[in-house]
Amino acid sequence: MPHTLVEKILLAHCDEDDLRPGDVVMVRCDLVMANDVSGPVAFRAMERMGAERVFDPARVVMVADHFVPAKDARSAELQARLQRWSEAQGVTYYGQGRGGIEHTLLCEEGWIVPGAVVAGGDSHTCTYGALGAFGTGLGSTDIASCLALGAFWQAVPETIQVELAGRPGSFVTGKDVILAVLARIGVGGGTNAVLEFVGPGVEALSIDERLAVANMAVEAGSETGIFPADRAVEEYLDGRAREGWTAERSDPNAAFRRQLELDLSALEPLVALPHLPGNVAAVSEVRDVPVDQVYIGNCANGTITDLRQAASILGGRRIHPRTRAIVVPATQAIWRQAADEGLLDLFVEAGAMVSTPTCGACFGGSNGTLAAGEVAVSTTNRNFRGRMGSPEAGVYLANAWVAAAAAVAGELVHPGAIG
Repeated sequence: MPHTLVEKILLAHCDEDDLRPGDVVMVRCDLVMANDVSGPVAFRAMERMGAERVFDPARVVMVADHFVPAKDARSAELQARLQRWSEAQGVTYYGQGRGGIEHTLLCEEGWIVPGAVVAGGDSHTCTYGALGAFGTGLGSTDIASCLALGAFWQAVPETIQVELAGRPGSFVTGKDVILAVLARIGVGGGTNAVLEFVGPGVEALSIDERLAVANMAVEAGSETGIFPADRAVEEYLDGRAREGWTAERSDPNAAFRRQLELDLSALEPLVALPHLPGNVAAVSEVRDVPVDQVYIGNCANGTITDLRQAASILGGRRIHPRTRAIVVPATQAIWRQAADEGLLDLFVEAGAMVSTPTCGACFGGSNGTLAAGEVAVSTTNRNFRGRMGSPEAGVYLANAWVAAAAAVAGELVHPGAIG
């Protein structure tokens, strides 16, 4: 019988002979990941279960990234416990100065391959769909079960297939693709489903841009966002992948909840207005929005591609006096590459602050929280009320070109308006 890509992946990881949307199956994990926030909670749940050892140390990765560097004694203790537990269990641990933001890092380090099932203690585990994996975020109790047993219960999702055509125009990126989808289906339109991105337009998106698209699938309520593996994925994983893989695609006659078409050539730079990622408008339609802070980074848009885009706007210019800017490369490797290319010096010369890789300000943890009444333009993935600090602040989500243009202008503007 015909199946979607995600159905094929789940079928290969369970003991059922067949499955359909709505079925609940026990799915085996290829990889389990947690961080300095979700990990310690999962460890306590694992202890209550009576489990002393992880199911397979070679398939467990812990990443300290949310409160890095530690902002206080409590966050320092979370990281200390994460490291002590990782050492005792013999699992891979990425600490300060040795890793970066988990989702970008795990792809970069070759942990993610097409067809894999990844259980992550973070809602943006859906990012791994950029490489054709089924990555899903789980709560800490479920992560504890995954650590102990290497499996979790999963309701088989439906698939919403998004066919991309054309090529993006100037200043349009993967961020705008997912914002356009959110504008179309809403923040709950993907509930109990996955977003699958196909069509000739996929070839126009780099792996970095696909990471941004898959990362924000959860903002539609989706289980994950996924791209079938193609030549770009093969080239990205060459010499990087830690294990072999095969590419799969949805069968042509598979059943989909919905099929959408999106012409990339018709897109313009978009922004998500406060306080929902689905509250989308063209940046050219937004007027008179003074900006206090610009934040360029996060697991959605902290790649070298994003930093180069920002640099193309900031180079030779100064950040507006009323605006502060923070640039956060997603991993240590990206930080070093940006340094080698002279991008970090360029940012500092423009008046920006450059941070170590961290989730920090994205969730209001540290390194850039907002005061009451302030407005931020951010390349992050959520702009819920209070997400980055005060509930009386406002966050506009945008791509790196738009964010950098706002830093120069001191207000939201189209990047093409920067002379």
